Amino acid sequence: MKFSQKVLASLVALACITVSGIAAANDNASANFSAPSWQQAKTVMDQGKAIWMLELENDSFLLNRDDKFYTAGDHLQKTYVVQSDLHSVEYGWRIAQDLYTPSDVKLLPSQLASNDHPYAGWLYGGIFNNNVDVTGKSWRWGVDIGCFGQCAGGARTQAQLHRLITQPLPQGWSTQYHNELGVVLSGEMSPGRLLPFAGVDITPKVHARFGNIFTDLGAEVAIRFGRLNALPYQPASYGFLRGDMKAVAYNATIEGAYFSKDIPKVHAKTAGGEIELGYVWQAGKYGATASIFRRANEIKEMSNAVGAQNVVRLQFLYAM
Repeated sequence: MKFSQKVLASLVALACITVSGIAAANDNASANFSAPSWQQAKTVMDQGKAIWMLELENDSFLLNRDDKFYTAGDHLQKTYVVQSDLHSVEYGWRIAQDLYTPSDVKLLPSQLASNDHPYAGWLYGGIFNNNVDVTGKSWRWGVDIGCFGQCAGGARTQAQLHRLITQPLPQGWSTQYHNELGVVLSGEMSPGRLLPFAGVDITPKVHARFGNIFTDLGAEVAIRFGRLNALPYQPASYGFLRGDMKAVAYNATIEGAYFSKDIPKVHAKTAGGEIELGYVWQAGKYGATASIFRRANEIKEMSNAVGAQNVVRLQFLYAM
């Protein structure tokens, strides 16, 4: 059974209260963030630096020839950034495709376990606005619109990739949920960073998503250590450790899109999270990030030992 609209509304209301509380506690921060507007976006795009980012997330990067659960995410982003010594403002767009599969893609539809992760694809594009103060205070909003289901092209993408890297072809994409237009609103806020030691900082954040594909609320803490940058895209070389916990109201990749008539094959757990360890390098026009994150089991009917997975995340930046 899907979560009711009352539960969804309560979750979003809680996110808004949390974010508003953080904002109120930081009225005296050094940056005065202005509300996003078309005029501001046009100014940033006209005057700002253009930065391309390619992000690849895949469990096959672990070289274990294993595909399961969240198996691949390919994200291309272009952002325009205007920075002063104290503040960074950026507007951007992105296109992306995320793929999800059962624990063994070699299994035929008739062989899939009743508690396994369904096949699912999510193809989307979106816009976003990100504001960061030199103290680490930040807020970000975004909206993504796309297609969930067969129209996301997951079957073709994964088959072509597996032919390229000589891995077994997936056999069960015919079982994925039906098509649905998806819309997801997202927001994120941080009250600022703590500086306990030289070369170390700690940044807490709250984040929320609301839509018919994902609806959740989370909190994370990131610790950076090394040659740190105060604002995004400044020269840096550091390691990081990030922990994230979230409450989940809906996850279409597990239960099917919210307005579809599909009967959920399994159900999403109401709590989840992940931990990530990685390294960031940024110098001049170029930047790169390499990390591995471990995501907790997301399916109620599956044991935590079986449902957890490891995924590699790679990011490549180029400033024009």
